[in-house]
Amino acid sequence: MTPNFKSSSVEIHGQELENESSSINSRAQDFPRMDYSTPVKSSFWTEYNATILKLGISESKSNYFIDPVRRFERFINGLSFDQVSPDIVQTFLAELKNESWAHDDDIEQARHALRLLYKEHLKIGLNRASFRKPVFADSVTARKGLMINQDALINAVVAEIRVRHYSIRTEGAYVGWVKRFLAFCKEKDLANLTAEHVKKYLDYLALERDVASSTQNQALNAIVFMFTEVIKRDPGDFSNFTYAKKPQKMPTVLTKNEVSKLLDRLSGVPLLLAGLMWGSGLRIMECLRLRVMDIDFDANQIMVRNGKGAKDRVTMLPQKFVPALKEQLAAARKVFDDDMSHKVAGVYIWQAMELKYPRASKEWVWQYVFPSMRLSVDPRTRTVRRHHLDEDAIGRALKSAAREAGITKHVSCHTLRHSFATQMLLNGADIRTVQELLGHSDVSTTMIYTHVLNRPGVVAKSPAD
Repeated sequence: MTPNFKSSSVEIHGQELENESSSINSRAQDFPRMDYSTPVKSSFWTEYNATILKLGISESKSNYFIDPVRRFERFINGLSFDQVSPDIVQTFLAELKNESWAHDDDIEQARHALRLLYKEHLKIGLNRASFRKPVFADSVTARKGLMINQDALINAVVAEIRVRHYSIRTEGAYVGWVKRFLAFCKEKDLANLTAEHVKKYLDYLALERDVASSTQNQALNAIVFMFTEVIKRDPGDFSNFTYAKKPQKMPTVLTKNEVSKLLDRLSGVPLLLAGLMWGSGLRIMECLRLRVMDIDFDANQIMVRNGKGAKDRVTMLPQKFVPALKEQLAAARKVFDDDMSHKVAGVYIWQAMELKYPRASKEWVWQYVFPSMRLSVDPRTRTVRRHHLDEDAIGRALKSAAREAGITKHVSCHTLRHSFATQMLLNGADIRTVQELLGHSDVSTTMIYTHVLNRPGVVAKSPAD
């Protein structure tokens, strides 16, 4: 029985702006027009346009001041204008300069439009934003008596993560570790946070919490990110902390017979997803994030874009599941057409791509192959749109099928990927080929499957056989 899938929600420091004279740039450059589906209320743009007209800017030139602000609103990716600090503005202008269409006059026009936004319309200065640049400046953190404002610090962490276009999962993990670190330290003065605090916390995780080594490393990365990128301070030397033990685990793999039994207990979308993980070696999130353009039926290939480590790769398309995949695309097309008829916001795409191709989110080729049955709210921009299916539902379907099939091994979505790699090696595939298909950076990661086969580098049979 196919389960009911629930919807899955998707997934600026520096110098202060100086005072600007009231004169309007006589050579305002026209920014490339964008098809905006902005999360900012439409009334805001009406009021902002009225402010522009009151300043004596003609209706014909008002667009020169609105388009750069709309582009900036997309760049800050869910932050409100009053959460922005000068460094985010500087980063935006720097990235704008890298655009092929942008000239010096375009950059200056964008700078001028943002000054007008903050000074004349919002009536706020960037130094009075919800987190303030001086709180995290090197010159200030060096002195005593600086109280920690946790909300401000967390906002700054979020801002730095979004400027770097990290995933929303990374954002959630880093914010959680920063909060736990601050709660552990109980330090009221930001300047008093030292390498010793970091060491004690990492020791606590390893010795008292008994966390896995990967968990400890994630906490370490989050804390170092907070120090170096947000507080702008070297955390010091804490290299002598206790490392959590890294267990040497062998991956669980299924035989071809076990995979057949598992797939026989599945139907519909769960069957197709399991088939792609087993037949193509995809991770579950790589399956769910497939776009229409990623499927090449003529070449029998699947393009994995922005996979683990932000890498693209090509893997095989199993012929057995081509008919089911075509049926799924037809079903997804009906959902897409219905969304467009009801003016639902376009699908989520990476911000850099959205700036380059502003209409892409409403084009068929960019839509998810496995769309959710429900609309959801983007947690960053608060835009209501259709995301892909939730991975938890697929995992539950696999576990249920494994129980029905009488498989006593621990079965998860990743088990099918392990089984793909092992079966490829059994079929005589070269280890480097398997490495490329799986997207491993280091062949040593792929070599673990030779140990599963009990054939570390040589083909040999047991004397008993």
